[in-house]
Amino acid sequence: MQIRYYKEYSRYLDRGMEFKVYGHAGRPIVIFPCQSGRFYDWEDRNMCNLAAPWIDAGKLQIFTADSIDRESWDNDGPERPRIEMQERWYNYICEELVPRILEINREQGPDHTGRILAGGASMGAGHAVNLFLRRPDLFNGTIALSGLYKSRMFFGDYMDDLVYRNSPCDYMRNFPEDHPYKELYAKADKFIMCCGQGAWEEDLLNSTRELQSILESKGIHPIVDIWGTDVSHDWPWWEKQWVYFLGMTLGQA
Repeated sequence: MQIRYYKEYSRYLDRGMEFKVYGHAGRPIVIFPCQSGRFYDWEDRNMCNLAAPWIDAGKLQIFTADSIDRESWDNDGPERPRIEMQERWYNYICEELVPRILEINREQGPDHTGRILAGGASMGAGHAVNLFLRRPDLFNGTIALSGLYKSRMFFGDYMDDLVYRNSPCDYMRNFPEDHPYKELYAKADKFIMCCGQGAWEEDLLNSTRELQSILESKGIHPIVDIWGTDVSHDWPWWEKQWVYFLGMTLGQA
């Protein structure tokens, strides 16, 4: 497996941002880490090795992004600076990291412009779904495991324009019937949200079901896969789900 490390300056965040690339070609997926996690966590948790059959076959190229959750969602400071930092990170992903993903991905394979998947577990899944719903022109689906899709857990009753933009259950509730993104959602390769019903999954399960209900009321139909009462909010289950949904999305390696 080819592995490359990058650290590149972000004008939106005014710092060097790190990411890694696993694989030489194939469908690009950008992975976001769990709450306050780092770009290397997906590798450290064996998730890249589990994807090796698809990576080595040239069907998948993984890009692991870094988070700034400790300055945004996972921060006890005033709400507005926190959500402004989240929005700067969102702009970094869309305006700086995505073009680099496409540039690197084109080096040894076909042009996947507009066909980047977004994925992750826990807060990473929340980021993935938020990015897909806000920018389906850039992202073409998700593999989102045990995600949280509303702001209340981290921002309580506080709401402003930026919190609203980063809280899918809130902004999708007001999604207009004639919005041009509806067609892009329908063309998405796989819009997957998965959650268990076991330990530490209750809030995530409720959030997943709430967003599912909102989306379906708008004529948007994600693949929502609810696993059993033994399925906890932890890596051993995300490993199983990751491999299962890679097979569903990319076929057998």
